[in-house]
Order: sequence, then C-alpha cells, then structure tokens
Amino acid sequence: MKRKGNILIIDDNEEILFSLKVLLSKDFDNIITLNSPKQVPNLLRTQKFDVYILDMNFTAEIQSGNEGFFWMKEILNHDTDAIIIFITAFAGIELAVKAIKEGATDFIEKPWDNRKLLTTVINVFNLRKSRCKITLLEKKHLHLQKDTFNKTQIVKGNSASMKKVNKVVDKVSKTDANVLVFGENGTGKQVIAYEIHNKSHRKNASFVSIDMGAIPESLFESELFGHVKGAFTDATEDRMGKIELASGGTLFLDEIGNLPLNLQSKLLTVLQTRTLNRVGSNDPVEVDIRLISASNQNLNELSENGQFRVDLLYRINTVQIDLPPLRERKADIKPMINFFLNSLKSKYNKPDLLLTESALKKLVNYDWPGNVRQLKHTIENLVILSEKETISSADIIFKISAKKNTAKISANFYENEKEHIKYVLDKNKGHLSKSANELGIARTTLYRKIEKYDL
Repeated sequence: MKRKGNILIIDDNEEILFSLKVLLSKDFDNIITLNSPKQVPNLLRTQKFDVYILDMNFTAEIQSGNEGFFWMKEILNHDTDAIIIFITAFAGIELAVKAIKEGATDFIEKPWDNRKLLTTVINVFNLRKSRCKITLLEKKHLHLQKDTFNKTQIVKGNSASMKKVNKVVDKVSKTDANVLVFGENGTGKQVIAYEIHNKSHRKNASFVSIDMGAIPESLFESELFGHVKGAFTDATEDRMGKIELASGGTLFLDEIGNLPLNLQSKLLTVLQTRTLNRVGSNDPVEVDIRLISASNQNLNELSENGQFRVDLLYRINTVQIDLPPLRERKADIKPMINFFLNSLKSKYNKPDLLLTESALKKLVNYDWPGNVRQLKHTIENLVILSEKETISSADIIFKISAKKNTAKISANFYENEKEHIKYVLDKNKGHLSKSANELGIARTTLYRKIEKYDL
C-alpha cells in the first residue's frame, strides 16, 4: 500500500528526475519534480511536502554546493519543519557535515543504490510524520492553555424540565451524535455542551468552544478552518483553526445561526468527509470531531428564509436539547444560588457570608431576564460588595427591574427578545457597549440583532 506522502524532487538533470520518480512512485502517492529551484517559492505558497530531495549544484562547472544551501534556506523559510535530503555527485565528508549542520536531514551521493535511497526516504518520511504529530500536540496544548473554557460543573435542577434535559444529556453523551442546544441567552448552553463532552468517551481530549456571534465576519473562515503562511496579508505563519484543534474531542459552536452561508457549505463538507482545507492550501487535513452547536435563534425559520442551509440543519441536530429559561424553572433557582454563593465565598475569601431569608426570597421570586448568567453575576456582585456577614434584601438592587420595564410581555420568545433589546438600548441611550454588556452578549451579536429586528 502506497504511503500518503508528498515528495518534491529538484534537480536540473531530467534523467535523474525521471529515475527518482519511477523509484519512489512505488511507495508514495504524490511525486512532483522540478528542473529548476526558481519555481520552488511559488509552489510552496500553496503546498507543503513531506520530503524534499534537493540537488546541490544547478550551474555548470560550479561544485561548491552553495546553490543547494541557498535553496535549502528558502525552503526552511516557508516550512520550518521541512525534511531535506541533499543529493550530489560531488560529495565529501566535509560537505556532508556542513549540510547536516545547516539543516539538512540526510545526504546521498550520485550514483545511488536504489534500495538504500528508498530506505532513507521512507525513514525520513516517518520522521516528518512524527514531528508533525508532536507539533500538533504542542499547538493544541498551547491553545488550550490560552483559551481554556471555565468548566463549571452543571447544577442539577430540581424542576421537571431540567430533569428531562439531564436525562437527554446522559443518553446522548454515550454517542458521537451531533447535538443542537436551543435556548435564550444566559441559559447555560455552553455548560450543557461541556457536560455532554465530559460524560463522553472524548472527555480526555479537547473541548474547543467558539462564539460565532463574537467573531468579525471577515475572520470566520480562518478562525474555523485555519490558514497557511502567506494565505493573506497578515498570515505570517501557519495556524490551525478551531475545527482542527478540536480533532479527537468536541467542537462547540455557539450562536451557529451567525455562520455565513458560504461557510455553512464548508462546515457541511467537513462533517460529511471528515477532512478540511486550511485557507490558502489544497492539502486536505483529516479531522475527527464531535459537534455540539447552540443557538438562541429559530434555525427552522432561518432555513425557510434561505439564511441557513436545510441540509446543514439536519446534520447538526441529530439530537436537539431545548433549554428552558430560568423564569420557567423556579425550583432550580435556590440550588443555583447556594452553588454560586458557596463557590464565590471561597473565591473571595468570605467563608462566613450568608443570605437572609428575605434576600433569598427576593432572588427566587425575580424573573431573571438574563437567566443563569445574570443570576451568577448578581451573586458575585453581592459577594464582592458585601461588608457584613449577611446579605439582606435591601442589598439586592436589580439593574433591570421587571416593574420598570414597560415593554409588553408576549408568549413569543422573539417578540420578547426584540422588546427587551429595545428597552435596554433606550435605557442606555443607544450606547452599544453598555447595552451589550447588560444583555450579556457580544457587540457583534447586538449589531446583528439590531439589524434583524430593525431597531
């Protein structure tokens, strides 16, 4: 069986190029030959190779090897992990030692022994694959250190609706099925996604989260699929996208309804073929992800309006979990308050802090338009600002009071969202950053919602 390897041979002798191609084609599926190294820079802008076989001299009567050293440095500038084998008729121990010191992996004399050359190429090819695996693991580790999701343990709800959700989570966690989590902002969609990951066979691998509502549209493709050096002006090095980083683990796409149509098609291809192409590259990269998506938009409605691909919708919601808002599960509020209070008392070193009964009642009876996120922020604010050992009802002042909000309450979620956004914008006199912070969403998400609801 042929190895899935790309070999580039550069030599000014056509007979040597033909002989090497015939010899190596038995073991490698892609052999490219060049009779001039001047073609190398353009080729390396779009392709990478597992092994480079490079002649040392390209000008008649010059046998110093300096041309080979020059082009080796050019290759290494494009591909720092390049595996380069020098090949020359004018060999010597001194030249071979210099070649290895300068960055070559091996050195072969002309004429060569076919069996020895083939063994050398196979060995360095295996070395390249090992290096790539190590580099990938290092990049994943670095990314996860910088972008680690705060893996808050899920608070088991007492309400019937949350017991139903937890039951579905337990069932779907045992599979690799794609999951769509639907719910209002702040209901804990990311926490549910992580719970599914943490209970699955992928729990020891990466959980990579990306908020599609917080990324400028121009960066969507690079963020998801990665890019190669030189793909665009600011692409100064190869970069893995979030899909590739999640390979072997779980990819969580929050606010997936914000994904542009052209990238919906690319995501669908990834899910179908389990491969992707980085921006600027034609080399497919194999990926193995479990996809969990989330949205607070009606994706069926978006698909009917031509804003979301129907085939992608079918692909991402093998199982759909509807996460109820906090106001519809009052029985869960008290356990959440106790959970957040205990963890935040420890965080801020206030072990004796308590809530009075009246304070607890006030918190439980509130409607929480910002859901779990607002509840957690409120408890954190109370813990930080408390100067006594008890928090009373007088200490609790809601920034958005249900009594002060004169917006009409509708049974329709989208009407409620529109009215609530309008209320917050009016309250903040159109200040977008303040409004986005109060709503618990990114500015880019707020822009889209303003445009969607024509506010």
